[in-house]
Amino acid sequence: MKRLNLTDSEPQPVLIVGSVAYDHIETPYASGERILGGSASYAALATSYYAPARLVGVVGYDFDQEHVDRFVGRGICIEGLQRDETGATFFWKGKYHENFNLRDTLEIQLNVFETFRPELPENYKDSPYLLLGNIAPELQLHVLDQVSETRPYVVADTIDLWINIQHEQLLQVIKNIDLLVINDSESELLTEESNIILAGQKLLDMGTRAAIIKKGEHGAYLFHPEGMFATPAYPVTELRDPTGAGDSFAGALLGYLAAHHNTSYDSIRRAMLYATATASMTVEDFSCDRLENAGVAAIEQRIEDLIKLTQLS
Repeated sequence: MKRLNLTDSEPQPVLIVGSVAYDHIETPYASGERILGGSASYAALATSYYAPARLVGVVGYDFDQEHVDRFVGRGICIEGLQRDETGATFFWKGKYHENFNLRDTLEIQLNVFETFRPELPENYKDSPYLLLGNIAPELQLHVLDQVSETRPYVVADTIDLWINIQHEQLLQVIKNIDLLVINDSESELLTEESNIILAGQKLLDMGTRAAIIKKGEHGAYLFHPEGMFATPAYPVTELRDPTGAGDSFAGALLGYLAAHHNTSYDSIRRAMLYATATASMTVEDFSCDRLENAGVAAIEQRIEDLIKLTQLS
């Protein structure tokens, strides 16, 4: 298992809490059936290129050992991956439209994820970095309670469902994290601001110490007390499945910060380039396949490409 060689210091572990799932994806050009998905799967694989990942999630009796081995093969600690034999693994079926910007959820089976309540192994509670995937805000708060004494650097994600049905709990989460990473439609729903600059400022006013708003093929914007920063998307030419790109972005971003053990404004800005390059791998194939198999050299090349795109000379 190989990581990017970014620093002489020892990368710090990243704790990732989220969903591990089976997906069925339909696109205008192809489809993938019963493929590995879930926010924690993508995030942990992306993190593993930069720092040790600790995975917390739940799977059912039908989850193949092959996928567990894929995590282990990337050096991901799976002590926090629970197997619930009473039901099947979380399942999501979605269909993307012609331009991939819109998708329909065709079917959701929560299965064992419906009663999932993340309990952290004792040796996970001292993790200096924590990524809260887009699980219910009440569960995110439950995880934060378990690490309240060690107070890690926390990055959180959310989706429109939780903005609508657990709004107050989500606001409580936002007040207790360091960085919120969401897409532009979610930021508009949460802040009631269609202008991304106004939305970013409003997110800071809600209590998060920093926020990143993703705009898909239009890049990502960082809002921070020290300033604003934007990075372009990587110019992907073969888009096959955008599922998990946001989770990969967040995982790589936090992995980079953990590798340097530095969460300054400048470090977050640099991390965004690495996160963008890593996430661009995800969209080039179904499931986690391209992300998992891309390799360090391919990611490093894309980072170089992005640096050239953002320099004047």
